[in-house]
Amino acid sequence: MSKNRYEIKIKGIVQGIGFRPFIYKIAQQLNLKGWIKNSAQGVTIQVECHPKILKSFTNKIKQEKPTPAQLDSLEIQQLDYRGYQKFEIKKSEDNNQNKTAIIPTDLATCNECLKELFNQNNRRYRYPFINCTNCGPRYSIIKALPYDRIMTTMNEFTMCSQCQQEYDKE
Repeated sequence: MSKNRYEIKIKGIVQGIGFRPFIYKIAQQLNLKGWIKNSAQGVTIQVECHPKILKSFTNKIKQEKPTPAQLDSLEIQQLDYRGYQKFEIKKSEDNNQNKTAIIPTDLATCNECLKELFNQNNRRYRYPFINCTNCGPRYSIIKALPYDRIMTTMNEFTMCSQCQQEYDKE
């Protein structure tokens, strides 16, 4: 089965909502190789696969996207095959181009975070900044695009080693 490399550019509400980990999980399910990263316009993904798998991948993105996500456009361009060895989440790139990425409004704390917040045995018990990729502040804490923790007011707070490991996995 021949493979091709595709670049997928998605614009809309795709930053600050766990979109990169969501794409990573789908890529793992479909055994795709490549990468995803935030850009000043949205997200950019490169995957290497057979055209039929690409169709399945894009369908899953559209049908299973995180609740706050909004896909305004999804553009695909075929590129020369490179032979990626794995799928990874790359660091965001600020190429000083037109910054058009959309950051969603702040969302109410979700039920999972509330359970952690009030569980005396949880390390996040009564933690005042509790949130996850499904909830919490986004718009009110961002300083610049692309959306990454380093570009938010939360960057001033050092994460504990456990939180840093969780963040790095995503």
